[in-house]
Amino acid sequence: MTTTTEPRWYKSSYSDNGGNCVEIATNLVAPRGVVPVRDSKNLSGPVLTFPAAAFTSFTTSIKAGMIRQA
Repeated sequence: MTTTTEPRWYKSSYSDNGGNCVEIATNLVAPRGVVPVRDSKNLSGPVLTFPAAAFTSFTTSIKAGMIRQA
């Protein structure tokens, strides 16, 4: 099954940190099983696409304090 669903981008409500933000499009998890990520300052720039399970593992690790900001 092919879908033409376009990403619906959004930034976290926690991202008011001087412009160092990313946007994600969770609307593609169900139809494609992926989470696209892009730089919020470069909307026409490259998009990284992660498998939904890997993105969930990443965000769970951040919330648990397992990944620290450099």
